[in-house]
Amino acid sequence: MTISSLECRRARLWAEVRPTFSSVRAMLGAAAIALVHAAGAPAFADDAPALTGSGLPVPRFVSLKSDRVNLRNGPGTDYPTSWVYRRAGLPVEVIKEFEAWRQVRDAEGATGWVLQSLLSGRRTGLVLPWERKTGMAPPLVPIMASDSQHTNVVANVEAGVIADLHVCDGRWCRVTVDQYSGYIEQKKLWGVYEGETFK
Repeated sequence: MTISSLECRRARLWAEVRPTFSSVRAMLGAAAIALVHAAGAPAFADDAPALTGSGLPVPRFVSLKSDRVNLRNGPGTDYPTSWVYRRAGLPVEVIKEFEAWRQVRDAEGATGWVLQSLLSGRRTGLVLPWERKTGMAPPLVPIMASDSQHTNVVANVEAGVIADLHVCDGRWCRVTVDQYSGYIEQKKLWGVYEGETFK
């Protein structure tokens, strides 16, 4: 099965407003009426749900902390399990938060909910997962000694291998796979956004 590369897509809505004097006067009048009505209305601020999010950006990449993680159809143990991940360190993308639950997406595009306690902030990446094809040997990707194509190859790893990510500069990531450390081009990793940098 071919795995498609996923990109972070964010929609932004921009509204351009050029109020005239009369429209400003109409808006002020409507605001005054709203204030009069609000004075006799109950206050709902105290009834609003408390913010339970982590305060971290969404979307973002994290990894699985355990070698057994249930992917559920909704944010709670009452929802059925749609899949069980059995690969600690697998990168997933957090796309939504609800209390102690995180909706995640994997490299194949499957989505579901997992407990936050089963996720780690440790950054990992899958090496060319979209190049793995059923019935074919996975291609090899070189780990380079430095962030350049013109340097020594430390080791070759198969597509689909999990690499620990240490530093990414938008073009290269310093990685570790087993006992081998070096650099892999960022575009060959799923688990880090295009152009993303971190240390």
